[in-house]
Amino acid sequence: MRDLTERALDKITDLGATYGDIRIVRRKSESVQVKNGKVESLTSEEEEGFGIRVIADGAWGFACSMMIEPEEIDRVAELAIRVAKASALVQQSPVRLSPVEPAEGSFEFEVLKDPFEVPVEDKIDLLLDADSIMRQIPEVRVSQGTMEFWHTESIFASTEGSYIRQVKTESGGGIEAMAASEGEVQKRSYPAAGGDFAARGYEFVESMDLVGNAERIAREAADLLVAPQCPSDTRTLILEGSMLALQVHESCGHPSELDRVFGTEASYAGTSFLTPDKLSNFKYGSDIVNIAADATCLGGLGSFFYDDEGVPAQKVDLVREGLFVGYLTSRETAAQLDDDTYSNGAMRADGWNRIPLIRMTNINLEPGDWSLDEMIEDTREGLYTEAVASWSIDDKRLNFEFATEVAWEIKDGSLGQMFKNPTYTGITPEFWASCDAIASQEEWHIWGVPNCGKGEPVQTAHVGHGVAPARFQNVRVGVVESQDTD
Repeated sequence: MRDLTERALDKITDLGATYGDIRIVRRKSESVQVKNGKVESLTSEEEEGFGIRVIADGAWGFACSMMIEPEEIDRVAELAIRVAKASALVQQSPVRLSPVEPAEGSFEFEVLKDPFEVPVEDKIDLLLDADSIMRQIPEVRVSQGTMEFWHTESIFASTEGSYIRQVKTESGGGIEAMAASEGEVQKRSYPAAGGDFAARGYEFVESMDLVGNAERIAREAADLLVAPQCPSDTRTLILEGSMLALQVHESCGHPSELDRVFGTEASYAGTSFLTPDKLSNFKYGSDIVNIAADATCLGGLGSFFYDDEGVPAQKVDLVREGLFVGYLTSRETAAQLDDDTYSNGAMRADGWNRIPLIRMTNINLEPGDWSLDEMIEDTREGLYTEAVASWSIDDKRLNFEFATEVAWEIKDGSLGQMFKNPTYTGITPEFWASCDAIASQEEWHIWGVPNCGKGEPVQTAHVGHGVAPARFQNVRVGVVESQDTD
């Protein structure tokens, strides 16, 4: 591939580009889904292509193709230059990039069990075994399970001298039971709503023990049918890991993306309340809240060796002791923020035919020194909630309402009755300011999210969130009823 990348870079330099890069991507994927004792779908896909990104006359240009051939390289390079020069006619200011050291090498994530070498019959049998157990609960009307796998090889080369090859394998899945009775429908998922995913091999799927947890989640779905409605009041709230991962994702990960702050990402995913005047000057949460973007986590779905601008993976603080201290940046936005700021490596594209955008890596809430049991024992009156049911948050990522699949009452330090349809609402900095306990490293887990959407046309990123259960005080839970003002 080096001959092709050198050809592309020589071509765009000859045509007047002041900067250029090429990404060649090959990806294969597999998905297995079962539902109610039958195989619902089985897909296997492979794709490859390349994209060329340039700066000419101070503006960006991009073009791509699925034909990785010398003549096509020349054509796409010329097209990218033409796009850049046309864009320059309406460019308000020339693009500036923060510096980066050229890098060269080949890097690959370790996999103990290649999922693409595991017979598909074994994957189907595992899911059908879990499905069969869930359907033994009479109230369960829909039972389903899924597995998904990706293998991606990418090559990045730039006019600044980088040539980087990366190989990444990702695996995951989950199961779900839906119970129904007399017009009531309730759902329970394991290990999380939509499943859990990691930059690991088939060994990660085996570690989740889907079969061993099938009966429990099916019974909980059935129990929810007759459980009382979640109360509507203000209570102490303890969030289980996968639910807390979504909270971090929506109320810290997205607002810390610097392109949202500058308004270049607005129409699809909104902007951000974390404006530049708040950097190192805004209390985001309580003193125990420490949040970092860490692309170096072993097995994290948001981990890599270099981003799609050739910037090395790194760990950067976003919130330290409750103070907002950092953004997710690209080379361009870092230069806009400050002349002395370098990109922290958050630019990624979801394929060869998309431009890189600022994307979350692994946005992690660092562990505390409690245990979940200790938090429950220390709570007089509260709720313990599990699994995402739905979410809503405004464009600036300030006001939110989230729903979970299930909640249990906490009364005088013990778990009590189950509640159905739990919801909670809040304002981001007020909510994080109320965090007074976080579980320790022993209960900390990186949850994988393979469906983070951003951009138009939409790009789907794979991201991760390392969290342990955490406690929040004075949270509004349940349905807020309107007040009669007469």
